[in-house]
Amino acid sequence: MKKSFSLFFILCSLFFFSQISEQKLDELIQNTIKTFDVPGMSVGILKDGKVIYSKGFGVRSLNNNLPMTPETLVGIASNSKGFTCTALAILADEGKLNWDDKVTKFLPDFKMYDDYVTQELTIKDLVTHRAGLGLGQGDLMFFPEGGTMTTEQLLHNVRYLKPAHSFRNTMDYNNVMFIVAGEVIHKISGKTWAEFIEERIMKPVGMTASFGSYNRAKSVENKIDAHAPVNGKAVAVPHDWNETANAAGGILSNITDMTTWANFLMNGFVTKDGVRLVSEKNANLLWQIQQPIPMAAKNPYDTKFYGYGLGWFISDVKGHRQIQHTGGLIGTVTQFTLIPDLNLGIVVLTNQQQGVAFNTITNTVKDAYLGIEDRNWLKTYAERYAKGNAQYDKEKAETYAKVAAYQKDRSAKLAPEQFVGTYRDAWFGDIVISKEKKGFRIICKSSERLKGEVLPYSRDTFVIKWDDRSYDADAFFTLTFDENGKAVSAKMKPISDVTDFSFDFGDLDLKKVDQYLLNIKKIGKFFFPIFCFYDIHVYFKYKSK
Repeated sequence: MKKSFSLFFILCSLFFFSQISEQKLDELIQNTIKTFDVPGMSVGILKDGKVIYSKGFGVRSLNNNLPMTPETLVGIASNSKGFTCTALAILADEGKLNWDDKVTKFLPDFKMYDDYVTQELTIKDLVTHRAGLGLGQGDLMFFPEGGTMTTEQLLHNVRYLKPAHSFRNTMDYNNVMFIVAGEVIHKISGKTWAEFIEERIMKPVGMTASFGSYNRAKSVENKIDAHAPVNGKAVAVPHDWNETANAAGGILSNITDMTTWANFLMNGFVTKDGVRLVSEKNANLLWQIQQPIPMAAKNPYDTKFYGYGLGWFISDVKGHRQIQHTGGLIGTVTQFTLIPDLNLGIVVLTNQQQGVAFNTITNTVKDAYLGIEDRNWLKTYAERYAKGNAQYDKEKAETYAKVAAYQKDRSAKLAPEQFVGTYRDAWFGDIVISKEKKGFRIICKSSERLKGEVLPYSRDTFVIKWDDRSYDADAFFTLTFDENGKAVSAKMKPISDVTDFSFDFGDLDLKKVDQYLLNIKKIGKFFFPIFCFYDIHVYFKYKSK
């Protein structure tokens, strides 16, 4: 009876996969990378513990045109979060932490904006996006790559992030709390997050080619360059990641290793050698919804429940539980999908930042195994992609048309002394607006890749046009003035919703820093000993009377 059931299951699997043959899947991937201008993509399918599809398409970089293969390393970005929570589960099994432990038990100096939240914030809160912070709030402390803020500075500055929601009331995706979780792992284990992930998870699982951080893979040749659209065409951009944020998205891996990871997870968190890395209790906890997310009544997979577990999005698709996560960096996006009761895993890695590309592949393969007729996801997403691009192009055109019109009107322009100078945000630091020969410039001191032109837009607003045109993150910079017509503060927001949420300009609360105070700060370092000596002299002089 048992053998008959197994044979029946294998035949069913072959039948479902026959709905999209290997040749058709090859063609779909090739058409997808062409439609969405993705230089390279690798795809892996795991079924019943065996890798039945593992291929690369296109090139790993437009700079060298070398082929993308299943062995090509890609930054998996937020798919790293599942590793962070697995690491926490390992430490929980060892009795070194409890999911309900307070964060301050391990990081005594850590503070949130609200004292109550500081006292009550638990390890579980860190990795369920329910600490009250908004979507991507605080990401500018490490995003885009190349910032100067250390982990210690970031953890300190969390206390200045004014919450967007009440504590534990709303799920709003946030990376900063995962960075805090990574520091908890560091404090308990004595290892960096990347070291712990490589030694305690990747090595025993059999992920022989993967790395816990970009810096640890610098000598590897077979890895992608990231690519982003500039003026409608994909170009190569730097593919790296701030070490500060590894616990939120630092891993580099490939199809070969990620299908090995998928097999380990669906085997109950047990390695190929039969070693259980996470107890059954904690493995179940990782895949249970901790924070529900509202779901539309009508959706493509008749999904009834949706939410976030511990490092994973959990939902049902046509009655089957789905474990999924995506990851996105500038110039690369990835998707990892498990349907455990079908023993199915789908991994898509790309070197371009269009999520519609990985959704096209994942949904088509998923539908084949769910017995759903071909819904032509490529056509659906291509139409959505074209519509979104058209809307963004319209928004940009309207914005810069107004910039051009305003530049011709010289009757109401601000004088440089009204707004040029330093603007400071408590958690992000200083943004400097300066007068140059050809106009005005902006630079963010803690993230110096964020620099660009400052273009007049209206009486109180400028448009920030970043030098790096791959960012798609141009922003409004709106001033408020005192009674003398001088700027005292500023707010920012992207000119379009297409901008990645990690460019969280809208969370900045910029205050103009008086130049006099800046000068005092500079000379204070020199004169501080003199001031101290004078104060002590005066103190004892009057105390003796």
